[in-house]
Amino acid sequence: MRLPSKWNSHIEDWQHSGLKQVEYCRQHHLNSRTFSARLSDYRKSHQDDRPVLIPIRVQSILPTSIVIKHTKGVHVELPMTTSAPWLAELLRCLD
Repeated sequence: MRLPSKWNSHIEDWQHSGLKQVEYCRQHHLNSRTFSARLSDYRKSHQDDRPVLIPIRVQSILPTSIVIKHTKGVHVELPMTTSAPWLAELLRCLD
């Protein structure tokens, strides 16, 4: 059912007004039951306009290891769980 533009305008104005339906109807001299019925029609006619949720699977994009390449040709790959103090000591030893 296509609503008259008067009701489309009222419904869209109400949505942006921040008012409760009853307050909006009182301010605009509208019957609140009629407004509710037209709002129901409006929502039914705009169901196809709603965003569609698509299920996705999230995979980790975080690195799984720390790679150290030293200028002397040393190449070390360590797990991400390596402690910071141990890693700092290793870097001191490589210098």
